[in-house]
Amino acid sequence: MSPDSSPRSTTDPHDLGDGDDRPNVVLVVMDTARAKETVPAASRITPTLASLAAAGTEFTRAYTSSPWTLPSHASLFTGLYTAAHGAHGGHTYLDADHETVPAAFQSAGYETVGVSNNCWITGEFGFDRGFDRFRKGWQYIQSDVDTGAVVRASGVSERLTSFKDQLLAGNPAITLANVAYERYLCGDNGAARTTDWITEWLADRQHRRTDQPFFLFCNYIEPHIEYDPPREYAEQFLSPTAVDEALGLRQDPRAFDVGEYDLSERECELLRGLYRGELAYVDAQLGRLRDSIQKAGEWENTIFVVLGDHGENIGEYGFFGHQYNLHETVVHVPLVITGGPFQDGSQRDGFVQLLDLVPTLLETAGISAPELAMQAQGQSFHPRSATTPRDAVFAEHIQPQPAVDSLEARFGELPDRVRGFDRSLRSVRTEGATYIRGSDGSQWLYLAADGDEHHNRADQRPALAAQLDTRLDDWLGTVERDHTPETAVEMSASTEQRLADLGYL
Repeated sequence: MSPDSSPRSTTDPHDLGDGDDRPNVVLVVMDTARAKETVPAASRITPTLASLAAAGTEFTRAYTSSPWTLPSHASLFTGLYTAAHGAHGGHTYLDADHETVPAAFQSAGYETVGVSNNCWITGEFGFDRGFDRFRKGWQYIQSDVDTGAVVRASGVSERLTSFKDQLLAGNPAITLANVAYERYLCGDNGAARTTDWITEWLADRQHRRTDQPFFLFCNYIEPHIEYDPPREYAEQFLSPTAVDEALGLRQDPRAFDVGEYDLSERECELLRGLYRGELAYVDAQLGRLRDSIQKAGEWENTIFVVLGDHGENIGEYGFFGHQYNLHETVVHVPLVITGGPFQDGSQRDGFVQLLDLVPTLLETAGISAPELAMQAQGQSFHPRSATTPRDAVFAEHIQPQPAVDSLEARFGELPDRVRGFDRSLRSVRTEGATYIRGSDGSQWLYLAADGDEHHNRADQRPALAAQLDTRLDDWLGTVERDHTPETAVEMSASTEQRLADLGYL
């Protein structure tokens, strides 16, 4: 389909006739942003997100369907639960037989651009399909050689060895430029360069005088481990002395989870200060991105979506990071949409799932994508949608990453608690309770009336636990599909190192 050359406006697609007057769609992921600091959006930590919420619609009970990046993005792109799309710790790839949102917008005549700063969300793992252009945000010049292994090496000898290996693996000039950028010029994990590049791309669109609508996906990874925000953002939440102390703390989620070291509550609070600084910094980049879209003259006709792909534990429930559990801290995330029908400054407090964005965005943009619409397991929450509002949300952790045997290979003998992580988890959340079930027969029942998830009531309320267990089975029977047997991608050594640094290996 070729785009219409007539001027575009903010007309609601529900009111369109036969014309092609479609909005741009921008989908921004604040990687690892949890609801605890971001819902409702407040000016103290995320002033840009708060202003977007004031102008648009904030969904205060939005939930991801998985607690970590690969499966949560797979659900975001396909509208499928993990049991259906099959991308998880045992099959680390989004299979090509699934329809995706970028491909649907591309087929509808949109210019599709993706920028990712999380190496799970790259072509190596099947996430570049449907994009006209897809960029690794942490690289100055795009290359298959990831120079991060050089930058993160400890000691001169290790750094020189890594540098030699990477230099011989690709174009030496490009490798040198990327090493210099990542080690000496990049003050973050790619966010500023990502915003700069998108700004340049928008300016180029203006120069080309194109009326073609665009779909833009962007992942900012800064709130992810390791928390090291620019100092001016960290000092918004910690004193200068406390910042120094916080930056000196060990940040190794897997070592913490297996009990190799402990963090006191005070130390966890220091780390939370750094985490808030990361959120504030990404929020500033979000503001720059909005300003660039406005300067390009595209804002009035743009649906702008900001979300967290999953949350984080920073000492809560005895965990660090976002593996091995389905607590509220890792599945409740921010979701704000502005533009089109989402510009009344309202808060919607009903349940929504991130995978519901697939039918919602198709409906909002007026895109006909029958195969994707039929595939998607979510439901539209467009204001004019006829779907019945959700009364429950679901999440899965089919296979953790890293698996328990990988932990054993790294740390040796493991505590019984950690061996217990070798299971799948599924959960259902309703107005009154949260029920989590493990494949090993374990059960957790948390009552909303308790106000938190510290008191397992499964033994005290067996009838309610049984009722929600049945509901979980009924739901699983409607969404689970056969998919490729468990396999892991043969990832490059540099990708493997970068994922290890993020706590996944």
